[in-house]
Amino acid sequence: MRALISTLITLVAIIGSSVKAQINTDQMLQIGRNALYFEDYVLSIQYFNQIIAAKPYLAQPYFYRALAKYNLDDFTGAISDATDAIERNPFITDAYELRGIAYQSLGDTEKAIADYDRVLENLPLNRGILFNKALAQEEMKKYDDALTTYRTLLERHPNFDNAYVGRARLRLEMADTVAARTDIDRALELNPNAANAYIFRADIAIAADSDYTQALSDMDMAIKLQPRSTSLFINRAFLRYKTDDYFGAMSDYDYALRLDPLNLTALYNRSLLRAEVRDYEAAVADLTTVLNLQPNYYLARYNRAIMNRELNRLPQALSDIDALIEAIPDLAAAYLIRSDIRNAMGQRGAQNDYDRSISLARKMIKRDGSNPSIDQLFGNSDKATGTEESQEAVAARFSQLLTIDNDDEIEQQYATGNIRGRVQDRNVSIEPEPIYTVTYYTAPTELRPTGEYLREASEINATHALDYWLQVTNRDVALNDTVDISRHFQAIEYYISYLSNHAPRAIDYFALGMSRSTLRQYNQAAADFERAIALAPDFALGYFMLGVTRYRIAGEQTTAEHPEQRRIMLTSALQQFQKAVELSPSMALAYFNMGVIYIELHDYTSAISAFSHAIDIKNDFGEAYFNRGYVYFHLGNHPAGASDLSTAGQLGIAPSYRLLKRMSK
Repeated sequence: MRALISTLITLVAIIGSSVKAQINTDQMLQIGRNALYFEDYVLSIQYFNQIIAAKPYLAQPYFYRALAKYNLDDFTGAISDATDAIERNPFITDAYELRGIAYQSLGDTEKAIADYDRVLENLPLNRGILFNKALAQEEMKKYDDALTTYRTLLERHPNFDNAYVGRARLRLEMADTVAARTDIDRALELNPNAANAYIFRADIAIAADSDYTQALSDMDMAIKLQPRSTSLFINRAFLRYKTDDYFGAMSDYDYALRLDPLNLTALYNRSLLRAEVRDYEAAVADLTTVLNLQPNYYLARYNRAIMNRELNRLPQALSDIDALIEAIPDLAAAYLIRSDIRNAMGQRGAQNDYDRSISLARKMIKRDGSNPSIDQLFGNSDKATGTEESQEAVAARFSQLLTIDNDDEIEQQYATGNIRGRVQDRNVSIEPEPIYTVTYYTAPTELRPTGEYLREASEINATHALDYWLQVTNRDVALNDTVDISRHFQAIEYYISYLSNHAPRAIDYFALGMSRSTLRQYNQAAADFERAIALAPDFALGYFMLGVTRYRIAGEQTTAEHPEQRRIMLTSALQQFQKAVELSPSMALAYFNMGVIYIELHDYTSAISAFSHAIDIKNDFGEAYFNRGYVYFHLGNHPAGASDLSTAGQLGIAPSYRLLKRMSK
């Protein structure tokens, strides 16, 4: 899908301008395109932002920013920017193509086809557009239309191997396995290194003949060609299991988890294999990891209940099966398991559960959309809607290995340790952006070469009242230089001596508190900021830093060991930031910090309000958009969350794209 990126970026500009603004937009556009070419997607967006701010009437920067967002899986943002490019130049064909692919990525295939047709009006022989249109038609279940499009595509491009693979998938969907195999064999004649062709030939072998041995041979070839594909190792493990190669299956799951340590399918499947050899401890560990990542993964909860029962951990087993029954109240097998657990615990209700299980065993489980947990269990497919299955068939699903859909191996055709590359693909934990603090030290980054602006800090800097320049950041900077550390200890001694012999001033206590905060002496620093505020009750920055230090003190108190003390200290920190905005209503960073604390206090409505205040004051506050989007997703408001994260990513907050991708799965 991204194989044509170099061609795309070297296209002749459709819109040009020799007019110079305050920045050299032509030069900046070239730099942005170069960054795009080298997959510095997040950085390239910052260049295009500057061009758009200087010359908002140009189409090109919107188009290239859309391309960068698309490569970061921000499909909503890509659609918005591509639309802006089209509004400024209706003849920019590439923008229609990009928007169509973004629509298709979001499942809006009807709009995608409309954009593809617009491109085909001008480029009727375009291979990639015809291919994408066929994929979209298949997604809409318009199989005959898709076959017609493939016929047109192969008449014009008879050596396009991926088209044969695409048509094979379509024919397999239509249960025409003979024609599907013919297409796949032709694709491999044209390109013996087509990994996706081997993958789909394996699918055909299973669908047509349940020939797992032949499927395994083809999957081996696919892995040789794509040795870093997690999904291929997971699916080969399934085939090895089917051919009684337990050791090989376990090896594949282990390797898949080396490639992707948080892969739910690999963790879940490995737990089932471990359970088969009665390694219940390791199996429970895998399932616990799964449930920590996705608490509503009911297949995992069911199996963990069984395994904890085997380990005689009855309360844990009961907790899991209770949660499963609450989510899926019509599952007979769950009541039978709970009956056994309650019997073992000597609890009442075991007989009622047994009777309930026998009663439900005669009933079918329906897929009518009324139970979201059933959709999560079975997979939310159109095919299953309106169907029903026996209790035995449903129970059997709980002990079956899962595979990963290989459909994404046929990609749409398009050109497409740091912020470089597809940052959304990195498996790292995603947390809200942390609070801001005033400090003497910052850690510049490629996207944040300077600290944040805070008027109150700048006003103190202008007085030259402190020995160090105040800076503002939300990145914790460790002080490792022994000379600097020594200077701050000396500064503390100086201010203590000075204050014992002179009339105290608020700025002196503030300076003392800053040095102590720098050395992480947060309790003493908080006391100094309190004294500064007592001398100057309108000292907004003093309240701000008192809030920061009390927040740091709360951070030293773990929730498990000191829950109430931590809550009290967080509430106190919140009150200081509230006082800061009373004195300085335009202090966006204080509102932001309040939002972070509200998240920790699980007051998500107030968190959204605080971040919204920060954004109202500072409309380019990327971190506030990110955190608000994070909270929206937590509350289940995916459209609002996606919108905020798209904006945050545009403003340079790279983790936005990781969270966007994770929440779209």
